[in-house]
Amino acid sequence: MQAPQEKTQDPAYPAHWEADVVLRDGGTARIRPITTADAERLVSFYEQVSDESKYYRFFAPYPRLSAKDVHRFTHHDYVDRVGLAATVGGEFIATVRFDRINAQGRPASAPADEAEVAFLVQDAHQGRGVASALLEHIAEVARERGIRRFAAEVLPANNKMIKVFTDAGYQQKRSFEDGSVHLTLDLEPTAESLAVQRAREQRAESRSVQRLLAPGSLAVIGVGREPGGVGRTVLRNLLGAGFTGRVYAVNRAFGDGSSTAGGGSWFGGGPTVDGVPAVRSLAEIGEPVDLAVVAVPAERVPEAVAECGEHGVQGLVVLSAGYAESGAAGRERQRELLRQVRSYGMRLIGPNAFGVINTAPGVRLNASLAPEPPDRGRIGLFTQSGAIGIALLSGLYRRGAGLSTFISSGNRADVSGNDILQYWYEDADTDVVLLYLESIGNPRKFTRLARRTAAVKPVVAVKGARHSGSTPPGHAVPVTRVPDAAVSALLRQAGVIRVDTVTELVDVGVLLADQPLPAGPRVAILGNSESLGLLTYDACLTEGLRPLPPRDLTTAATPADFRDALAQALADEFCDAVVVTAIPWVGTPGHPDEALATALKEATATSPAKPVAVVHVELGGLAQALASAADTAPRAATANRGRVVPARPEPGSGGMAAEGVQGRIPAYPAAERAVRALAQAVRYGQWRRQAAEQGKVPEYDDIDEAGAARDIAGLLGDAPDPRGVTLGSDAAEALLGRYGIRVRPARPAPHPDAAVEAAARIGYPVALKTTAPHLRHRPDLGGVRLDLADEEQLRRAYAELTHALGKPEELQPVVQAMAPRGVDTVVRAAIDPAVGAVLSFGLAGAASELLGDTGHRLVPATDRDAAELIRSIRTAPLLFGWRGSAPVDTAALEELLLRVSRLVDDHPEVVAVTLEPVVVAQHGLTALGATVRLAPPPARTDLGPRRLPSY
Repeated sequence: MQAPQEKTQDPAYPAHWEADVVLRDGGTARIRPITTADAERLVSFYEQVSDESKYYRFFAPYPRLSAKDVHRFTHHDYVDRVGLAATVGGEFIATVRFDRINAQGRPASAPADEAEVAFLVQDAHQGRGVASALLEHIAEVARERGIRRFAAEVLPANNKMIKVFTDAGYQQKRSFEDGSVHLTLDLEPTAESLAVQRAREQRAESRSVQRLLAPGSLAVIGVGREPGGVGRTVLRNLLGAGFTGRVYAVNRAFGDGSSTAGGGSWFGGGPTVDGVPAVRSLAEIGEPVDLAVVAVPAERVPEAVAECGEHGVQGLVVLSAGYAESGAAGRERQRELLRQVRSYGMRLIGPNAFGVINTAPGVRLNASLAPEPPDRGRIGLFTQSGAIGIALLSGLYRRGAGLSTFISSGNRADVSGNDILQYWYEDADTDVVLLYLESIGNPRKFTRLARRTAAVKPVVAVKGARHSGSTPPGHAVPVTRVPDAAVSALLRQAGVIRVDTVTELVDVGVLLADQPLPAGPRVAILGNSESLGLLTYDACLTEGLRPLPPRDLTTAATPADFRDALAQALADEFCDAVVVTAIPWVGTPGHPDEALATALKEATATSPAKPVAVVHVELGGLAQALASAADTAPRAATANRGRVVPARPEPGSGGMAAEGVQGRIPAYPAAERAVRALAQAVRYGQWRRQAAEQGKVPEYDDIDEAGAARDIAGLLGDAPDPRGVTLGSDAAEALLGRYGIRVRPARPAPHPDAAVEAAARIGYPVALKTTAPHLRHRPDLGGVRLDLADEEQLRRAYAELTHALGKPEELQPVVQAMAPRGVDTVVRAAIDPAVGAVLSFGLAGAASELLGDTGHRLVPATDRDAAELIRSIRTAPLLFGWRGSAPVDTAALEELLLRVSRLVDDHPEVVAVTLEPVVVAQHGLTALGATVRLAPPPARTDLGPRRLPSY
């Protein structure tokens, strides 16, 4: 069955309704509008539907479709009559359609806002969640066409279809009429419908990854007959890891009369390679193949993909290069590869991938090019680079850290970090998530998934290509305009531990994998070197920790002294973590490194659960001994998860471990590295405790959301400029006023007399300031005169200003009433096409701008987000009474931030808001300037029906 092209030349064809979706069992399907060219597909589909399903659809025996039926079901106007099909391999597996109806249930056109909806799912595909996915998409289409309600008639015995409707999360009514169940669904999305949609998305995407990482059978396509080469290397690694499933080697050259190296024969009577069956094609394998690893030249990959699709393979790992990383032709080749893979309902890791690893005892999969297979452990590792993957695998191997799973996605045309997060979120074998990212295809979704995952297990990420301003070769994803500092702030808001280097990624990962989370920032320091202890103390202060005075055990300290000192420190209620420093002994016989490691493990095994890190100087044997562990089995989650308990805990979470297990203790060759890793754990622990109590998006009675919507519609007009429009001061102030945001008006002063007249109307004292773009918000350039008490001072200031800076028509001066003295701040909100709406805050002035001292949070911001935002900048002490100054009204500032957040969240047409300066006084605040920009809202990638990205 060759996947046909599903193109249409109809100019009315709504191509944006096409979507690839992941189904409940982890397979994929394509959803698209039904066209007039689908008559044969529809008939073939209907013939494969059981009589019972046909009866449920038409309420009567309906063995075949008439020509009239076929015409009706394939001819749509895409407005009042719409049909969608779910396809696999180009063939229909399910259909859904709606017909707009009036109040009497008869066919109608707009403005009628109700439609009758009906589904039909092929029996072989029932239970895969196809109907639920179709309902999400047909509901989105209906909303686009002005339909607000669906009506459906369902036979009482059709429990599966009734459940599809009732489980969707929409507001609904249900009645029993004339022997059938009448359902009415309000299509306005609700919090429940969104939650249902995201729960289904999580289950489906997690299952799709699980099928890739735990196959029952696997074929390596492109295995050479001689040792060496990519395919043969993967086969060797699979066998070396002891893969528990069935393995097949595939190469068109097998069976052509040539011998195969390491050959023989298998139960099917054919040749073997390294002891596994060697076949020319998958068609020669008389059983299903779950996963295929493709290692053939790029020009031969389409043939291999088609063969896999025909055989029913569930997923592919494509190691072949020559795709988007190689230029424009390669990008198009990659797009065609993805289309082909998805047409067969498969998922894809790659192309240009390094491979996948799963160390679970029931799988033992190493379908990668990794030269050293990792030990079994509790770390999940995802990378977008094969070279970095090798470095990370080697670094973790040297530190004695094992992995649960490893995925190197290459160009990540399909399976991405978001999919892997969905899997790791509920994976009992993974305690810590490590990510190396070069691009984030859907940042909104990533932050949502990362926040959910980080609430139960640490997520540590390092991002490459931070400053290049472009996407790495091979990554065809949207590029965000948000600065890297803002990306860091948003990741911190989501609970992601962002580090700068792959070395730090390993440092933090090994600490979190084997140590509990610290309850606070208090750090005890002990060791046999006073100097090393002082270096550690200084490093703690630099990282914002609260170190206790270092305890010097002297160079004469024995392993027993270390054990006793560590036990005392761990028992101290004023200590949250311990750093042990060690230098070599001089003239000590035996193996002091092993003895010290044993002593430290004994202390931690019987002491309260607190993280311990070791700093060593030229003690390689100590690091190796500390890295060994007596047990690497999964630890059961308990009610103590996330809390410090008086026994050794589950690594990285604070849960309870098996009593008596002596786990690994991370060792570092420099104090700064150990303390930096510990500080990251402290900050993550604090975030996780706070995340347990979710903030709220407050409601304000004086917000006029409907009035703001009318204003925006009027300002944008019927045909808005896609480039957007910047509002004038009056329109901006009126729109902001709808949300309770008051801006102090400024009156234009094109000449001295106009300035005097404006001041008389406002009342003295006043401020005179320029609004020219090159001088605006730059008081350091002399464009502002304050506290002008009378007409004489105002005229003098006007003359000085124009003499020093230019003509009035260049300066565009204005007169404004004076605001109470306070701290000048800046509040901004802007929409980035990739990240979404971002709320920003900082102090006003060139110094803060030069230093990049600005905080950021995703919208909608909660009360907790607003409080954290104003405290996140380095100059925040100026708001809280620095050097004897009076604290300002931060409560009013937090409320302003929340009102701005509500405005841009409620109205995505508001693409940018700037309030500058906002003077925050001891009591209240004053916004002295505002800029608002409107534009047609950008598409939201995190709302609407589930769909796989298509780049």
